Amino acid sequence: MEFIRNIPLFAIIVSLFSGPLCFLLEGKAAKRYTFCLELFLIAGFTALFVYILKTGEAFTYVMGEFPAPWGNEIRAGILEGVMALLFLLVLFCSVYGGSSFVEQDIDESKVHLYYALIHLMTAALLSILFTNDLFTGYVFVEILTLTSCGILIVRELGRTTLAAVRYMILNLLGSGLFLLGVVLLYTMTGHLLMVPMQQVILELSADPAAMPTLTMAVGIITIGLSIKSGLFPFHFWMPDTYGYATPASASILSSLVSKAYIFLLFKIYCRVIGISVFERMPIRSILLVLGIGGIIAGSVSAIRSDHINRMTAFSSAAQIGYIYMGLGLGGMAGYSAALFHIMVHAVTKSQLFLTTPRLAEVSGGSLLFKELQGSGRRDRDAGVFFTIAALSMVGIPILAGFSSKLQFGLAAVNAGGKALIPVMLALAVSSMLNALYFIRTIIRIYTADERTEVRPHHGPDYLIPMLLLTACNLFLGLFSRGVTELIRTGIFLFG
Repeated sequence: MEFIRNIPLFAIIVSLFSGPLCFLLEGKAAKRYTFCLELFLIAGFTALFVYILKTGEAFTYVMGEFPAPWGNEIRAGILEGVMALLFLLVLFCSVYGGSSFVEQDIDESKVHLYYALIHLMTAALLSILFTNDLFTGYVFVEILTLTSCGILIVRELGRTTLAAVRYMILNLLGSGLFLLGVVLLYTMTGHLLMVPMQQVILELSADPAAMPTLTMAVGIITIGLSIKSGLFPFHFWMPDTYGYATPASASILSSLVSKAYIFLLFKIYCRVIGISVFERMPIRSILLVLGIGGIIAGSVSAIRSDHINRMTAFSSAAQIGYIYMGLGLGGMAGYSAALFHIMVHAVTKSQLFLTTPRLAEVSGGSLLFKELQGSGRRDRDAGVFFTIAALSMVGIPILAGFSSKLQFGLAAVNAGGKALIPVMLALAVSSMLNALYFIRTIIRIYTADERTEVRPHHGPDYLIPMLLLTACNLFLGLFSRGVTELIRTGIFLFG
């Protein structure tokens, strides 16, 4: 076996052991170690992604050399490779770009614990992306849930504690439903590895009497992961969770954690159930309706917000609706649009949540719109980066958000039928609503007021992450066709 195929397992194990290691280090040492390890992992997964592109094939790493159906497996293909590379890049930008606020918001004696949680979260994210075993996926879903609560509650404010408790209760409910669905599938198939399970499910689906039970199991899993990712009407935990967390945590939770749950759900549809079987179930139509509902409800709630982080959080609920709408549309166009939007949202929301506290810093520490007037003039760097990310969410050409909405429109045309008109209306209405609350915010931060002090340019801990995220945004916008073809190739190899 070529050595490069060890990278996914190596990264997971190193990240797991780095958690206890950071527990033993001082805060500054843990911070430096975290940055170095994240850069090392980015380099390793860049090499792995290039290797997968050259070979044009996915590979399976059999742990302990125990083959199916007894062993545990890690699978790496184009889709897992590109998502892992993007997730690690956004994670690095989130942690590096929000590091100054970590030191401000968290007691000095607990900073090393924050970075320990980041490493455990990294291991969980990578495991969810690469696992080929359904129960292993559940184990790391739980680890991701606990670490997510940890990076919320570590700030020790009343609002963050309340948000963390609410987040944990809802996420444990989602985890319980997910486990129940896994148990039902295991009872029916006798397997936990994805490929053997899919083979049995394909045989069972030929029997009409087995389809209701299969549909119930998949439906329970879908509800569980929908709660955890914030699909309408389960999105009400988002404003407090994202709005009062330290900026690095808000960026990670919005950009990566919710997307990891959706990616796992898509993996289950493709690699456990099989797309041909899944598309015979009514679940896809329900996801389409709830996705459109989330787009409208999230956008309307964002307009009504008077707090910029809560507005951005409700916007995240709307963007989650886009992703589920793509899954509901189905077909190669719908699935590729949904996965492309995962990438777009990860890049853009990270930039927004890392920028809003910089605007607040020059506005008396307030995130209320009335206090933010002129903040883009006082902090020019933050104003520019917020404007770029906001215009991307609106759907301005050359930026990633425009390409994403275009793909959803094309997917609706391809799907045709009864879905075409509702999806097109949702895209039109949501784009107008996005423009209303984001452009209103841009006007607000650039409207002059009596405060005339101007902040000097930021240091590399802010500028480097922002430039990287802006570059990713432009790349996804300008080269969306190539990225989409890459995603479609990955989906083709995924099943």
